[in-house]
Amino acid sequence: MLLLLRRLRLFAFLCFLCCCTLELVAMGVPGTSHSCGDGALPPTNLAYFDDMRKLHSNAIVAGVITEGERLAVVLDQTILHPQGGGQPFDTGSIEAVDGTIKFCVTDVRTKSGVVYHYGNYHENRVMEATGFEPGHEVKISVDGARRTLNSRLHSAGHLLDACMSNIGLGSLEPGKGYHFPDGPFVEYKGTIPSSDLENKRDALESEANHLIALGGQVRATVASYSEAAALCGGRLPDYIAKESCPRIICLGENLGCPCGGTHVLAISEIGEIKVSQIRVRKGVTKVYYNLPKSEA
Repeated sequence: MLLLLRRLRLFAFLCFLCCCTLELVAMGVPGTSHSCGDGALPPTNLAYFDDMRKLHSNAIVAGVITEGERLAVVLDQTILHPQGGGQPFDTGSIEAVDGTIKFCVTDVRTKSGVVYHYGNYHENRVMEATGFEPGHEVKISVDGARRTLNSRLHSAGHLLDACMSNIGLGSLEPGKGYHFPDGPFVEYKGTIPSSDLENKRDALESEANHLIALGGQVRATVASYSEAAALCGGRLPDYIAKESCPRIICLGENLGCPCGGTHVLAISEIGEIKVSQIRVRKGVTKVYYNLPKSEA
């Protein structure tokens, strides 16, 4: 009988803990998840696809997720760029429309179409406000200086792709790009003779700055596969699914390129490009560049 009573008490205690946990989740207490796992969250609409200059926007909270010691806010749409495609993440803030809660965004990532805004609640939030809840309307703000630099560096990398063809290096196949401020480069499959590296570096830098001086619009277009292929010279990379509608970035009259990042709206906004080095190793050519006027 004593053993049975102990088991009943343990069962009642576990039921109490379970009820408390469910109640905390429903109340939106930080450190708990408001969703039934990542699979329950809908894909995030990438609002910066439509307007790469927009630094302020509204959204609806879809969930608040904890991953170990990290906290992430998921929204129905975002203007904050997640890290990827060779471009760094944006930083900024997510704030309740009534100003009671502010979440400082220090990292942005995407998983299976869902964008996670990592960061921390601002210490000056109203004490009664425990945190965001699903359905909460919020205001998004992007760090404008960081976004502008990232966009200029990304557009500069695309412009160098066009210049490679213009100076007779069109046979080299574009590979990955690294458009971070700490040492941006664009990579190509294929090589340049070592005796010609310095001449090609000079020619590439000269051609890039010539195109910047000429100017031209930078356009982002979401198109059908066939239309996208036409914008890119007749073919798309193998990783682009034929049933998809890729987003293509076109700089002026140059051929387009599939890209999900942010860019300047005019080529002239890139500013001066300095091609610091061309390095060839193991069948791969790397072109290192920077934007001198952006260096601190």
